[in-house]
Amino acid sequence: MHKFFLFVIFLCTIIINAQEFNATVVVNAEQTGNPNLQVFKTLERSVAEFINNTKWTELDYRTEERIDCSFFINILGNANDSFTATIQVQASRPVYGSNYKTTILNINDKQFNFNYLEFQPLNYNPNNFESNLISVVAFYLYTILGVDADSFELNSGTDYFQEAKNIVGNAQGSNTLGWNGQDGSQTRFRLNDDLLSGTFDGYRTAMYSYHREGLDIMNNDLKKGKEAVLESMKALEGMHRTRPNSYIMRVFFDAKADEVSRILSGGPSVNIAETMATLSRIAPTYATNWAEIKF
Repeated sequence: MHKFFLFVIFLCTIIINAQEFNATVVVNAEQTGNPNLQVFKTLERSVAEFINNTKWTELDYRTEERIDCSFFINILGNANDSFTATIQVQASRPVYGSNYKTTILNINDKQFNFNYLEFQPLNYNPNNFESNLISVVAFYLYTILGVDADSFELNSGTDYFQEAKNIVGNAQGSNTLGWNGQDGSQTRFRLNDDLLSGTFDGYRTAMYSYHREGLDIMNNDLKKGKEAVLESMKALEGMHRTRPNSYIMRVFFDAKADEVSRILSGGPSVNIAETMATLSRIAPTYATNWAEIKF
C-alpha cells in the first residue's frame, strides 16, 4: 500500500511538472567550415533544455498535451561568442479523432544574430532583455502558444501574443534586427503587431474555423469539415481586401498551402471554383500549390 501511494505521488508529480513543449532543436553549422566544434553541440542541447524545461504558462500540461515544435538554427558564421544565423520555427497540433498532426506555424526568420558563451545559462526574464538568443526563442514560443490556442478557441491566444509583445518591447533597445518597425516588412515586430491588430482578425478567425470547425470534424463528417475549410478562406479574403499582400497572409500559407492543396483535391466533392479564384487572388505566390489541386 505504501509503495502504491508513492507511485501515485510520483505520477502526479510528473503530470504537474510536465511543461508546455515537446521541442526538437537542431543547430547546423556546415556553412561555418567548422561544423564539429563542441560549442554548436552545446548550444543545441542548451536551447532544447531551455525550451523543454522552462514553465512558460500557469497551466498544467499533461505529457501528451505538449505542443510539438522544432527550431532549426542555421549558423552562417561566428567569431568568438558572436553568431550570425537564421532560425526556422515550426509547430503542429493534433487533429481530433486521428493520428494526423497539422502544421500551425512555419516561419523562417533571417534576422537572427546573437551572442553565446558555451555553457552560459539560458533563463527567461519577462521583465528584461537578457540576450537576443533568449528573446527570439521565447518570442516564438509565446507566438506558438497563441496560435495553438486560437486554433482551439476563437481569439483565445491573445494573452500569449501580449507576452510576445512584451518581449518585443524589452528587446527594442538592444540594437538587434527584427524588433523594430523599421527593420522590414517580415519581422518579429510585424508578426506580433499584425496578430494583435484588429485589421488582421481574419487570420485568427481563419485559424479557428480551419482547425476547429474544419479539420477537427473531418473524422465524423468529412464533407462538412471540408466546407468549413472553404469558409475559412473567406475570412482571409476579407482581410486581403483591407490589407493586400500582408505578412500575416504569408504566415498562414507558409504553414498551410500544401495541406490546403491536399484537402481540396481529396475527399467528397464540393464546389471549390469560388475558393480557387479566392486563393489565386489572396495568395498568388503559391500558384504552384493551387495548380496541383485536382477537382
